[in-house]
Amino acid sequence: MKELDYGKLGIRIRQVRKAKGWSQEELAKRCGISMSFLGHIERGTRIMSLETFVSLCGALDTGADELLFGIPNASDTVLGMWKPGSEEAEQKRTDSYSMYIRIMKSVAEIMNEA
Repeated sequence: MKELDYGKLGIRIRQVRKAKGWSQEELAKRCGISMSFLGHIERGTRIMSLETFVSLCGALDTGADELLFGIPNASDTVLGMWKPGSEEAEQKRTDSYSMYIRIMKSVAEIMNEA
């Protein structure tokens, strides 16, 4: 089974957060976690729950594959970035169930690899 590299996961979270111009405090508030815990996540020294991971993906508007493995969401790469205020942006923002399914599939694939 392939193991997650929590250090690299944390680095990717930090990179996306900084690309948005957010402080740790801003992202922590958006996810409902403490700034201290977010710091541990970004350093790879603490393991987060699946709920926290889903919350981070949603807050950062980033797919699980990008945070877990550094692989951008294929649909975003092919279709281009969504324009803010468009119907597509609204659909993407409200489609948390779909994101949850993608995350669960990624986790299942990791668990099935030997």
